[in-house]
Amino acid sequence: MLAGFPLFLVITLHQPTWEFGLASALSYGGGAIFSWAGGRIGDRIGHKHLALIGNSLIPLLALSALVASPAWAIGFLCGGWWFRNLRSPSRRVMLAEAVPNEKHRGSAFGFLHAIDVGGGALAGLWVIGALTIHLAFRWIFLIAGIPLVISTLFLSKATTGGKRKATEASSEHKQVESDPPKGVRPLLIAASLYGFTAYSVGFPVLTVAKGSGKLVYGIAAFLILQLVSSITGYLLGGRLGSDIATQFRWLGLLGYFGAAIGAGLLALGGSGNRGGSPWLFVGVAVIGFGLGIVETLEPAAMSVLRSGLRAGRGFAGLSAARSVGTFVGNLMMGLLYGIGASAAYSYAGVVAGAAGIIVLIAVPGIRSWQEATQE
Repeated sequence: MLAGFPLFLVITLHQPTWEFGLASALSYGGGAIFSWAGGRIGDRIGHKHLALIGNSLIPLLALSALVASPAWAIGFLCGGWWFRNLRSPSRRVMLAEAVPNEKHRGSAFGFLHAIDVGGGALAGLWVIGALTIHLAFRWIFLIAGIPLVISTLFLSKATTGGKRKATEASSEHKQVESDPPKGVRPLLIAASLYGFTAYSVGFPVLTVAKGSGKLVYGIAAFLILQLVSSITGYLLGGRLGSDIATQFRWLGLLGYFGAAIGAGLLALGGSGNRGGSPWLFVGVAVIGFGLGIVETLEPAAMSVLRSGLRAGRGFAGLSAARSVGTFVGNLMMGLLYGIGASAAYSYAGVVAGAAGIIVLIAVPGIRSWQEATQE
């Protein structure tokens, strides 16, 4: 869906690029509300139940191309994406519960990210093959709904995420009401800023596809981003430190700054009419590397900063902060893209750099808090 929808909306339905930016903004903006609500509702009814509800409604995405109407296409996209966000905090809580040793959380979330975007890479190959044989988007999208249904069946077999007993809830109630530990606010601010620059991958897809004149090249850019991101999460998830301060440092240096450098390369490759420039593919790869770091270390750090009854709220805040930023980011990208691809990606690079600076500034305070809790 992420690979094919921008091509379907902009190229097949002949809609302006800013409309794709609006669709992405609505998806992520509404998703912020659903993420915030999902984490809190999951704390009450059990995260497995909430994850199953959200996961079972994600296939709404697959209905986007049933009718050649931009409004209906965007509506189905938003609906499926909102329910995806509803279940995201609960899924992370379930994984954190499955890995009680905090030192192994980085590896666990890295592996989760690897299989997430690894599946996305396989999807990219599927879209390339489907476009090569001129398969209509309605069939491409409908077939994409099949693995979504299967994933819900597997999720139903999970053994974590059950509703907490009343005795456990009352014993942790005072902890929930206490001030958040050092690092939560900087992490949420940085996640929001990263959201401001975490524009939909559809923009690079469009840049490459339009510049080269070949839809398959645009999907290839998507495939590169997904593959690099998946490999990064898998290989580096457990190798970037098990303590929060170290994770924060690598999050800023490799994650957010990596995204900034990647955006800068896209600005370079997208300047003028060089849509097929090799710099675009290098930039996409660097962004994939940064994304793999961010999607691994952000939840790993939050799983330690917020645990127990606070876990749902912590992951809800993280998902909501990212979604709010991405809502604005996609609007800005859509508007600036009208000026030029270089302007849009330059904006993204500056904001990603700001996120990296905020996280690095917070490292000394995180280290002090960590030392105090260990005494």
